[in-house]
Amino acid sequence: MDDSIQSNRRRFLKTGGAAAAVASLPVATHAQVAGQSEIKVALVGCGGRGTGAVSQTLNVEGSKLVAVADAFPDKAKAVVDNIKGRFKEKVDVPDARVFSGWDAYKKAIEFADMVILTTPPGFRPEMFEYAVSKGKHVFMEKPVATDPSGIRRVIAAAKEADAKKLKVVCGLQRRYQKTYTATHQEVMEGKIGKVIGTQVYWNGGGVWVRPRKEGQSEMEYQMRNWYYFNWLCGDHINEQHVHNIDVANWFMGGPPTLAQGMGGRQRRVGPEFGEIFDHHYVEFRHEGGGYTNSQCRHQKGCMNRVAEVIIGEKGRAYPGRITDNDGKIIWKLKEKGKNPYQVEHDELHRHIREDIAINNAYYTAESTMTAIFGRMATYSGKELKWDDAINSEVSIMPKSYAWDADPGPKVDPETGLYPCPEPGITKVV
Repeated sequence: MDDSIQSNRRRFLKTGGAAAAVASLPVATHAQVAGQSEIKVALVGCGGRGTGAVSQTLNVEGSKLVAVADAFPDKAKAVVDNIKGRFKEKVDVPDARVFSGWDAYKKAIEFADMVILTTPPGFRPEMFEYAVSKGKHVFMEKPVATDPSGIRRVIAAAKEADAKKLKVVCGLQRRYQKTYTATHQEVMEGKIGKVIGTQVYWNGGGVWVRPRKEGQSEMEYQMRNWYYFNWLCGDHINEQHVHNIDVANWFMGGPPTLAQGMGGRQRRVGPEFGEIFDHHYVEFRHEGGGYTNSQCRHQKGCMNRVAEVIIGEKGRAYPGRITDNDGKIIWKLKEKGKNPYQVEHDELHRHIREDIAINNAYYTAESTMTAIFGRMATYSGKELKWDDAINSEVSIMPKSYAWDADPGPKVDPETGLYPCPEPGITKVV
């Protein structure tokens, strides 16, 4: 796994070109040294994924939650109440270390050796930057940005983390799942011959909707209903489908060089669904001529599928099994692996304590950028080049953060809908 991570790191720094450049950085003392008895943890982002991630990290011996932060005070307090009964003395978060508001993350991070970043992904670049600047180890959820500018910031911060000998693990848990890691090893050893393509899917009925409440500002509404606004989520091709896209990049040996696709919204149409599409199809072309066919859908009543298929000259690989071209099973994983969500945290803590280098930010930024690349292709209707996409100066982030600030997207008073991207018209680079 470590060899693969380092290979991805070197490749992404090369393919990112000038966008990935960063000034020389001094080596700083990292937050946690080998042999120290306790790892103090701060949680930033107190929703469902934050609750799950902090629970998994507290399952690791020697960890202690010391601070929490969220934009909303109700969510920050709720996560402490939720977990303190299960973890007892491992939750040491008095009211004075329960922070809320736009700068809450800065306050919580000060108390910790390690930070868990589980806010909506639009905030990930600046929070990762800040945590690294303060010398903290990081667990951060996927995806790690919502536009190319954010990706470039993550890459620069990842390089700074390396210089400071910080440890970084990210929430693409398939990289820590035995059915995937064992299959990847078999494929790399030639079980299906040369890998010539992948097919990846995240097709389902969609996710939650949080209706507008009386008195909410536009900023608060979008923050509460964050899945449907690109500056916060990046569309479901980015927020969910990034898992499958990451598997494609992993088995194909790198990100694609070209992308073209189509998408739109047919079923999930209304102001409650913001500005995102409800379906995407993207054809990614990789260096050397291989293809990834990617599809994701949020439409009820249709075929559901969340899967990856690796296509080789001599067979097909699926998580935990491989077949020949006639469908006959030629290899199957017999052992049952551990919960990959837990393994992520076990490995982060192990690397911290043993002072072993690990930095998942590079391949996570690469796969996040691939998902954004796909979104840019479906939104624009154009064939795009990777280098043009990653260096795009089109930003989708608000100019400022405050409850009365302008988040950007607004309901059209004539249609009653948020504007939706229009292929052939929407500019992405």
